[in-house]
Amino acid sequence: MSQHRSLRAASTLGAKRNVLKRFERVEVLKKRGQWKEGDRITGLRKTKAVAS
Repeated sequence: MSQHRSLRAASTLGAKRNVLKRFERVEVLKKRGQWKEGDRITGLRKTKAVAS
């Protein structure tokens, strides 16, 4: 009997995430020059994940 896809190990899933965590979005915005120290953390611009 085969194992359901949702029960496989996390290492085998390896899919590209399309949603960034807040700290990752801040890093992307800093690199683009669209965020500086002292700016609000809430209401950040939308960003796409940077290809690694």
